[in-house]
Amino acid sequence: MFRCFLKSIHNKPVFHNNSNPPVTFFTTASTPLPKPLQHDKNQPHLRFKPQNFISPLKQSPSLIPLNDLVNHYKRSPHSHLKTTPIFPKVSNVGSFDDLIEHLVSSYKHSCCPKDANLFHLKIFKHGFGSDLFLCNTLINLYTRIGDLVSSRKVFGEMPERNGVTWACLISGYTQNGMPEDACGVLKEMIFEGFFPNRFAFGSALRACQESVLCGLQLGTQIHGLILKSPYANEAALCNVVISMYGKYLGYIDHARRVFDEINIRNSISWNSIISVYSQRGDAVSCFELFSSMQMADSGLSLTPTEYTFGSLITAASSSIDSGLSLLEQVLARIKKSGLLANLYVGSALVGGFSRLGLFDYARKIFEQMTIKNAVSMNGLMVGLVRQKCGQDAVEVFKETRHLVDVNLDSYVILLSACAEFALLEEGRRKGREVHGYAIRTRLKDAKVAVGNGLINMYAKCGSIDYARSVFGLMVDKDSVSWNSMISALDQNGCFEDAVKSYSSMRRTGLMPSNFALISALSSCASLGCISLGQQIHAEGTKLGLDLDISVSNALLALYGETGCLAECQKVFSWMMECDQVSWNTVIGALADSEASVFEAVEVFLQMMRAGWSPNRVTFINLLAAISSLSMSKLNHQIHALILKYNVKDDNAIENALLACYGKSGEMENCEGIFSRMSERRDEVSWNSMISGYIHNEFLAKAMDLVWLMMQRGQRLDCFTFATVLSACASVATLECGMEVHACAIRACLESDVVIGSALVDMYSKCGRIDYASRFFYLMPVRNLYSWNSMISGYARHGHGDNALRLFTQMKFSGQLPDHVTFVGVLSACSHVGLVDEGFEHFKSMNEVYRLAPRIEHYSCMVDLLGRAGELDKIENFINKMPIKPNTLIWRTVLGACCRANGRKTELGRRAAEMLFNMDPQNAVNYVLLSNMYASGGKWEDMAKARRAMREAAVKKEAGCSWVTMKDGVHVFVAGDKSHPEKGLIYAKLKELNEKIRDAGYMPQIKFALYDLEPENKEELLSYHSEKLAVAFVLTRNSGLPIRIMKNLRVCGDCHSAFKYISKVVGCPIVLRDSNRFHHFEDGKCSCQDYW
Repeated sequence: MFRCFLKSIHNKPVFHNNSNPPVTFFTTASTPLPKPLQHDKNQPHLRFKPQNFISPLKQSPSLIPLNDLVNHYKRSPHSHLKTTPIFPKVSNVGSFDDLIEHLVSSYKHSCCPKDANLFHLKIFKHGFGSDLFLCNTLINLYTRIGDLVSSRKVFGEMPERNGVTWACLISGYTQNGMPEDACGVLKEMIFEGFFPNRFAFGSALRACQESVLCGLQLGTQIHGLILKSPYANEAALCNVVISMYGKYLGYIDHARRVFDEINIRNSISWNSIISVYSQRGDAVSCFELFSSMQMADSGLSLTPTEYTFGSLITAASSSIDSGLSLLEQVLARIKKSGLLANLYVGSALVGGFSRLGLFDYARKIFEQMTIKNAVSMNGLMVGLVRQKCGQDAVEVFKETRHLVDVNLDSYVILLSACAEFALLEEGRRKGREVHGYAIRTRLKDAKVAVGNGLINMYAKCGSIDYARSVFGLMVDKDSVSWNSMISALDQNGCFEDAVKSYSSMRRTGLMPSNFALISALSSCASLGCISLGQQIHAEGTKLGLDLDISVSNALLALYGETGCLAECQKVFSWMMECDQVSWNTVIGALADSEASVFEAVEVFLQMMRAGWSPNRVTFINLLAAISSLSMSKLNHQIHALILKYNVKDDNAIENALLACYGKSGEMENCEGIFSRMSERRDEVSWNSMISGYIHNEFLAKAMDLVWLMMQRGQRLDCFTFATVLSACASVATLECGMEVHACAIRACLESDVVIGSALVDMYSKCGRIDYASRFFYLMPVRNLYSWNSMISGYARHGHGDNALRLFTQMKFSGQLPDHVTFVGVLSACSHVGLVDEGFEHFKSMNEVYRLAPRIEHYSCMVDLLGRAGELDKIENFINKMPIKPNTLIWRTVLGACCRANGRKTELGRRAAEMLFNMDPQNAVNYVLLSNMYASGGKWEDMAKARRAMREAAVKKEAGCSWVTMKDGVHVFVAGDKSHPEKGLIYAKLKELNEKIRDAGYMPQIKFALYDLEPENKEELLSYHSEKLAVAFVLTRNSGLPIRIMKNLRVCGDCHSAFKYISKVVGCPIVLRDSNRFHHFEDGKCSCQDYW
């Protein structure tokens, strides 16, 4: 029946009047927009014949009623193009015009595909195949039933077309959800030389509202063309332009400008602009416009309609502060206007009160409605879902489904309600029931929205595999399906799959929406994949999606989380509009970087100056930033703002204040906040207090708080245990650490990898390397911190071979080392004198593992050479370092020179000079220099060093040793006589001296770094703090291994004496000095005298 459809555009010539040059589309917006799609590369401009202007009509352009088409057709210059029919005589019909009227009247209201085909057949049967009016009517009929393929074929076969023909096709594509095709037909129309009539313009503008590809830019160009046409001041078209601009964020001002320029505004004009502001949640502007509408005197009836009230209700319900008051006023105005019984208004009121959480109001209005429909029921359910009351929403559905005709949206909302159950497992079960119903009724396959709802429901209930299954089995997928799946994968931590799904969607030809872009960017941020995120950013910019605030916020989060702060700030500066989330994201990104903390504070001040009020997220981010500064005054200023904005009782802010004050040493303020929190305390609150006590070296208070937590039944999490264990390790409190270990076992958290790693670290730092090793090998799962703790522990205890063997096991297990690992490995080499192997590992950092050595690794290498006595190589090594040596390097060099007994004093002197320049107020530098001279017998130089120390007014840390007994911690200093048991201690020390001398001990007076007589040096050495400590422990006769801690490096004489003591008393001694552990047993030390 149909001729073959070969071309969509006839190759007919287009003539231009020289006096009227062809018109090109232009953009009225100042913002650069995406380049519009061209129909063909050789058609850069949209052209028209100036003589084809058609006088404007007065009807709405969104739909084209058949009567309007008839009237418009009769006024068209092509209306008399008729052909002679094949059958000149038709029974029961007086003339050809009567036959045409009869055909039109028979099918004009039909929505049946069979009638459309029959009408088409009769047109050909009666020879009217070239009749313009009938062909236009046929196109309109096909588009009404959604058969755009047939419409396009009829259009393509028409020998002549007029403006109505084109308008019918554009309107058909728009009404059937094919906006890109509608825009393409408009371009063809103008290229063919037809200037669009008001119907074509209106339908094309509607298409621009829905188009992703070229919506805003083409819509702006169409607006520009309208301004050059006779339709420029026509209210009907201006109303559509208002709606088009209102769709796009950032173009509300354009919509308002169009509204202000309408000479005579009708009620649709007012409703359109009120609706635009309502959709943006601008309640103030909505009600100001409504007030102006009531006061306007345009000669037209401007009585508010149900659509006016619908927009006002939406705006009022979006206002957090005054929503209830506004809704009550609107309700009073609705009652006065007599529209309370209107189904549309009643449904809007139900939805509005529900969104504000006022379910009693909403249910009362719903129950009073004489006529209910699915929309009113859905509104009530939506409000409940938004308030996280999923069970109540399901109950409303059960109670009401027999009273209304449930529609597709009802099932979609029901699925969303299942995801908002208090117990997700119960919600998932209800959702599966709805899923089963959808399968039985074939609703899932017939309606894509149901499949999309199932994906969202399963994703929010944590059943991502079910969501994948639903998506994979969907017969038809639209952009919402892909968006839902990408978002579901991102929210459930399947970041790689989310990015892959985004790529798959793009390969199908679907254009990404802002939701898909946001989820893809979020996944890139979680993966730390900045390069892919930048590609998606570029694509979003090309599509104009970066103008959306939510997309821009996702970009801020991407660059902030990946550490690209410059790009983050650049995106922020380019944003046309920003919201609270934008400011908070930038502040949070800067707060995460120690180098940008002051910038975070500055952005906060800019936010305040711009008129924004900080919220809880703002303060949490800001407190996280300033906590690292330890600036008491700034802490108090932010705290004052928190009180001013009345968010002081927020649990998260109180926890942030605890952390902030704790790090700045203001534990009194912490205790005040903590005591006021009372029932609001959570695990974070307790942990913050414990961390604060530990940070400020109040270990006893921290432990008291742990016991209090346990007494109150407060759950101790892995962070609590790890924090306390770390504190026990820092002060080497073994007994306390073992108590915490026991608590962790009772809490069934022993197998947690974080606690396990902390236990390994604690036991190794408290001298029980055997416990640390045993626990390490019993761990079911190990992470990088576990391996690093054990390797460092072996190195610290002088078990270099064990450390290196464990490093090999770590590599075989597949765990890659990091910078901390190599500090432990190099320290192990240093403590056992493996110089060559140490250099091999040092080189492998860069060559094998692509880890650039840091200053601490160079310090380890200097220490390695110094302990091995290879001082000549140290200077050469430092000169070849790619980074400038700091105080750590030079202090290591000076320490090595101290142990060289007077050799290389020039190198030591140079190191001391560098230290005095870099850190003149550190007493350790002067002490090391003095000791270097003393070890070489250069007493005059030693005196000069001590004089320089006095002149610099610095004090060296007093050497002390301590032991932990059942009755507490006992601290001793050299020659100490303040202890209550000093008599027993000195008696035991004298006894020990006699026994070890008999065993062969000889005092090593070279370690008495003073210019004294030999006998005085011996006496000085005999009263060192560690010897007093061991004598004290032996007075108690505990029978346990002796554990002594010392804050400075143990001297050579004490080291020798401890070997003899361990032999004569038959008790192991563990001594931890500032560098390492020494295990003395049976006259030997674990360091094998290499320390």
